[in-house]
Amino acid sequence: MLLIGLAAAVVVIILDQVSKLAILHSSAGEIGWRRTVLPIFDLTLTFNHGITFGLFNNGATANALIFSGLALAIVAVLVVVLTRATAWHNALALGMVIGGALGNLADRLRLDGVVDFLDFHLGDHHFYIFNIGDSAICIGVGLILLDSLLIRAESPK
Repeated sequence: MLLIGLAAAVVVIILDQVSKLAILHSSAGEIGWRRTVLPIFDLTLTFNHGITFGLFNNGATANALIFSGLALAIVAVLVVVLTRATAWHNALALGMVIGGALGNLADRLRLDGVVDFLDFHLGDHHFYIFNIGDSAICIGVGLILLDSLLIRAESPK
């Protein structure tokens, strides 16, 4: 199971970092750069110096250090949990969360903030702008929740 989780983490890191490099190259690093892809989807470059949903996004260098340390601690715990995983779907989910966290950590260490660029919206109502790593974290957490709520609930007691 460890191999499945680590492979998932590596795939997520690669997809996350390649997509961020592509958007940085396409936008020449210009914050606010925007390209419409679909009527409900734009590519919009922004940097998040805070945490989820832009909380604590004040651009302080201390944020990069604090959130990087926190991310490393969480990843360490998740790797331990991954070594104990008994089902492939749990290993996959944990690997997705680990990969997403490490992809965002790489941005914090390299750029002092996380590159976000996926901008879904309905008219002028925009959701938070996010990236591939964020998506992997959300999907991984969702799979873990589904497992704990549905699959384990069906297990005989």
